[in-house]
Amino acid sequence: MAKILVIDDQRPIRSTLKDILEMEGHTVSLAEDGAKGVETFTAEKPDLVLTDIKMPAMDGMEVLAKIMETKADCPVIMISGHGDIDTAVECIKRGAYDFIQKPLDLNRLLITVKNALDKGALVTETKTLKKKVAHRYEMIGDSEPMARVREMIDKVAQTDARVLILGANGTGKELVARALHEGSRRVASPFIEVNCAAIPSELIESELFGHEKGSFTSAVKQRIGRFEQADGGTLFLDEIGDMSLPAQAKVLRALQENTITRVGGEKEIKVDVRVLAATNKNLAEEIKAGRFREDLYHRLSVIIINVPSLNDRADDIPALADYFLQIVAQELNAPKKSITPEAIDALKKINWTGNIREFRNVMERLTILAPAAEITAKDVNDYARPIA
Repeated sequence: MAKILVIDDQRPIRSTLKDILEMEGHTVSLAEDGAKGVETFTAEKPDLVLTDIKMPAMDGMEVLAKIMETKADCPVIMISGHGDIDTAVECIKRGAYDFIQKPLDLNRLLITVKNALDKGALVTETKTLKKKVAHRYEMIGDSEPMARVREMIDKVAQTDARVLILGANGTGKELVARALHEGSRRVASPFIEVNCAAIPSELIESELFGHEKGSFTSAVKQRIGRFEQADGGTLFLDEIGDMSLPAQAKVLRALQENTITRVGGEKEIKVDVRVLAATNKNLAEEIKAGRFREDLYHRLSVIIINVPSLNDRADDIPALADYFLQIVAQELNAPKKSITPEAIDALKKINWTGNIREFRNVMERLTILAPAAEITAKDVNDYARPIA
């Protein structure tokens, strides 16, 4: 259950609230004035605060202001025997979760406490998830090749220029795409990703442009495509080198005219989408072989960003090792392992054909299989490659 702080200068009120809340299974701390309440809040970091407004020395409004200054995710419920609508509105404007008037209605109090705690838990969970997402898409490394990539991102992120991101499998092309979106004026709008290699060629047009009900056998209802979903935001076409030629033709038209037509439909739909594309293929060779449209290539490649392989940025291996060892430790709920300089040197000698994706897997394998708290060069030699 939750930790709750009750601040009130009246002993009977404090005692009553303590008894009620403890019967609900909560842990309750008490403070007899605002100053003591702020001190207790700082020391104990409760999940919820209930504070009277009219108190000597430091009143509840001042307490609320102090708590808001900490930027804590702790909801505050204001209590007063002298309340009116203006007071309640002022409390909410200053950041309070709710306002309850004395004499206290037990049912309303308990419902308000429950809702406030639920909201606090949701805010905390949301921040945790955001941190996890931020970690997932963080670009690690300060090597010269990565500095060039960051410089290019900084230059073009705030424009609407289309960007073609090139690089081998596992190099982090999606990270570059997300960094471009996060640095753009479209950051508050959707980032929609389509893996062109994972969608059968007969379904890619429906996936991108949507379809009307009855346009084909399984089209039992209208479907909004990825271009429409990304309207106002960014559409990331990953592995675009694997897209079928008919779909390429429709993408080219969408880029030229900023309109799309759903499969089975006739209506032209205006879309405002910034398109980013990525591939691990040599598009010049694909064009020569007739598998990729040259005109689409020129539409997509206003800016080209080449993402270096891990072999080309070996100087980043120490930072990457530390980063992934931390992430893996958190995921496994285990202590983070350290790594010796000799082990780092051994990692630098490996031919990383799978790039960052492969490197991350090796860090997980070493965390699990290395027998001691410190990963050694012997561990790298023994476990960096899967056992046959």
